[in-house]
Amino acid sequence: MLAIFNKELKTYFYSASGYVFMGVFLFICGIFFASYNLLPGSPDYSSVLSSIIFIFLILVPIITMKLIAEEKHQKTDQLLLTSPLSVSEIVIGKYLAAVALFFITLAVTILYPIILSQFGTIPVGQIVTTYIGFALMGASLIAIGIFASSLTENQVIAAVISFGMLLVVWLLDFIKQNLPSGATSGIVFSAILVISIAILIYFATRNIIVSSITGVIGAIIIIILAIKKIALFEGFLPNFFGWFSLVNRFQNFGMGILDVSSIVYYITFNIAFVYLTIQMIEKRRWS
Repeated sequence: MLAIFNKELKTYFYSASGYVFMGVFLFICGIFFASYNLLPGSPDYSSVLSSIIFIFLILVPIITMKLIAEEKHQKTDQLLLTSPLSVSEIVIGKYLAAVALFFITLAVTILYPIILSQFGTIPVGQIVTTYIGFALMGASLIAIGIFASSLTENQVIAAVISFGMLLVVWLLDFIKQNLPSGATSGIVFSAILVISIAILIYFATRNIIVSSITGVIGAIIIIILAIKKIALFEGFLPNFFGWFSLVNRFQNFGMGILDVSSIVYYITFNIAFVYLTIQMIEKRRWS
């Protein structure tokens, strides 16, 4: 895994993608730092990081689009899959290389609050928690990007898929606000979820019995809850989408709150998408 990590990290600096990522990130961060802190003389540096979240939509596809897709396009993935390394080690090595590039770039921006501290008192605790949340959210979005890269062998298509997935994540809060919150919509959505899970299980296992049993059990649970505690379904649809909002969970960090539940969520989210990437490659390996 360390060999893959070193190779991918060096590749970023042997090509333009790493420099483009760092350059654009630091340029935009510098503009917001000047606008929010230097010109008005404000010590609130956390607002800078909170305001530049949108750059992930553009920059994450740049550093993740070729991680898996390029290997498929050049057919070098066959060499990797027949190497002594496991698929998990390959994927995790590539993922950590992209995260390391992001962390290196983010570390440079620490100079900004240090500059502010020379002119007065800054809220150190709030800035630290904001950096923690920003780093965790960035790593989660990179996990989405590497998963998108595993879906195709075309880098451009991988970038488009990654951008689309990140855009959905970005708009989840807006989507949540426009969803119906009644019990009926909650029941219907629950049924759709159960059907979707059953279908996913079938495609993953090709076992119609297991997927059917999952669907039947899910349907029975929904019916029982609808009869006994229908109030549970009220607001379920918007709350479900709100629970998956990475951006919304970052808000607490921006206010100086070290939200342990959000930390666990971000870590779990990373693991889930890295695992999905591994499964996509495993599926190709044995197909």
